[in-house]
Amino acid sequence: MPASSSPAVSPAASAARSVIQIPIEPGLICLRGLSPRRLRFEVEYGLERGTSANSFLFTAGSTPAGKAVPPVLVHPPGDSFAEPYLEQLAALVPAEAELKVIVGHVNPNRVALLRRLAAHWPALMLVASNAGARLLQDLWSQQRPTGPEATAATAELPTLPSIDVVKQEGCRPLAHGFRLCLYPAPTPRWPGSLMAFEESTGLLMSGKFFSAHLCSSDWAEANRSSTEEDRRYFYDCLMAPMARQVEAVLNRVDELPIRTIAPGHGPAISESWRSLLTDYRRWGAAQERAKLSVALLFASAYGNTAAIADALAQGVARTGVRVESINCEFTPADKLLEAIRGCDAVLIGSPTLGGHAPTPIVSALGSLLAEGDRAKPVGVFGSFGWSGEALELLETKLRDGGFRFAFEPIKVKFSPDAATLKTCEETGTALGRSLQAEQRRQQRRSSGGGLNESRSNPAVQALGRVVGSLCVLTTVKGSGESRLSGAMVASWVSQASFSPPGLTVAVAKDRAVEALLHVGDVFALNVLAAGRESGPMKQFLQPFAPGADRFAGLNLEQSPAGQPVLPEAVAWLECQVKQRMECGDHWLIYAQAEAGALLDAAATTAVHQRRSGANY
Repeated sequence: MPASSSPAVSPAASAARSVIQIPIEPGLICLRGLSPRRLRFEVEYGLERGTSANSFLFTAGSTPAGKAVPPVLVHPPGDSFAEPYLEQLAALVPAEAELKVIVGHVNPNRVALLRRLAAHWPALMLVASNAGARLLQDLWSQQRPTGPEATAATAELPTLPSIDVVKQEGCRPLAHGFRLCLYPAPTPRWPGSLMAFEESTGLLMSGKFFSAHLCSSDWAEANRSSTEEDRRYFYDCLMAPMARQVEAVLNRVDELPIRTIAPGHGPAISESWRSLLTDYRRWGAAQERAKLSVALLFASAYGNTAAIADALAQGVARTGVRVESINCEFTPADKLLEAIRGCDAVLIGSPTLGGHAPTPIVSALGSLLAEGDRAKPVGVFGSFGWSGEALELLETKLRDGGFRFAFEPIKVKFSPDAATLKTCEETGTALGRSLQAEQRRQQRRSSGGGLNESRSNPAVQALGRVVGSLCVLTTVKGSGESRLSGAMVASWVSQASFSPPGLTVAVAKDRAVEALLHVGDVFALNVLAAGRESGPMKQFLQPFAPGADRFAGLNLEQSPAGQPVLPEAVAWLECQVKQRMECGDHWLIYAQAEAGALLDAAATTAVHQRRSGANY
């Protein structure tokens, strides 16, 4: 396996997408697509550290028994990397060669690149799981709508290649002594997922599992801490809503003699993969312990409705409420009914295809109308091209059926942008909080309204005497359509270091601003003045609707890095996040002060006095 050497990145890589070759073993090459900028608006790209896409080419040759074996390509990327990828692949595999392609993940973007492969290599053969083969057949002739005058130019599309369907686990000999084993790993988000394991190298090509969106030309991560935040963020965005299915995949992975994990995105994990598996289990266990759950039912033709579902799920999960993700196209009716009957809220999302909802969504709607509890809230979401009849159907049927809506239906034309996805996250968070508030009300009623035990605990009362300065944390990230902003009142603030000057801020996991406080992000900490704190407190303690501008109507100044500064503050600090530590229901943010000013030397700092450590 390659160790410390890093392949050279093309000169254009710093400004555009590129593809590099990383030799792994004789006859095995990693083709890695690199994008230094955010590739898409979906929530999993929110850290804005670019991305990389890993695929693997086993070159042609003979087996030890002398049988000729064609080249085998594992996990090709999406069409976003098409031009540089095809250029690299064409230099390695002649056009007349028979090329086998292991399709471990199927979506419209991947299918678009597969069409290009089929046009260049006429002898192409695809290898996919049962669900993957079905998705390939459904998506091959579909084209993303671009306007009312757009036509599906199916006559220009190459014929769908033959598909070798992997119905169960199995191993196949390749050239150069390699032996490749394929393992279906279906989940609601990726029903066609297929893992590949090469026995002689112990290399697990895991696809979406264990991924991280960051741009790196190094074959493997330097150490666990160098990518820990990125892999946790990817998990929270995409894996947490299907923790049970992920656990089943982990159980299978545990049985393999792994030496290195090479995911679909990000550097390989060669030293700390055991720790990463442990982390996946620990993160999933936190989801399973949740007493409240939301069933998230969806189908997605072009990935847009799934992107909305991901954002809603992340927002709900941030509150500690478990999300049960259900892909209606690949979920048996009994599992669907079990989720509807056992949850505390139901969200259902659909695209509009040809003026209609997909048949699996119509069936799921029927099950919800027949078995759903009208006392539990529901929500409707989805994307559409030019009509949106599917969303109107869902909304009308559920309202007429007597269901209570948790929020107004989310209707997105074409692809959601960053601001829309942030609003969806906050909508999910608001739903999770409302479920928890209702649970607390029911607990108080059942206990006769007695004093909360934790508040009467002497240690908790003593904890409340630890005071902190009253501050308003403000932050802005991005610009234009991708501009996001957030703010919160912060009273758990403390200086943490002299050199460099640094501080810590505790941020509750369900705060909307938490998503904007990852390593490298910048914020302003506005220290409030005693006697003048009521105005800012009133502004930032009020409940904000999802997507609302926290700074509307305020007269703000700016720090050197463009962060919002409150003129009425006694002082402000511009800080950059350097570390994050998970602390129960909060994240502890350590940041270094990069700039600051004392605005009123005569004023004193407002301090927050508490009677109990059980609340703010």
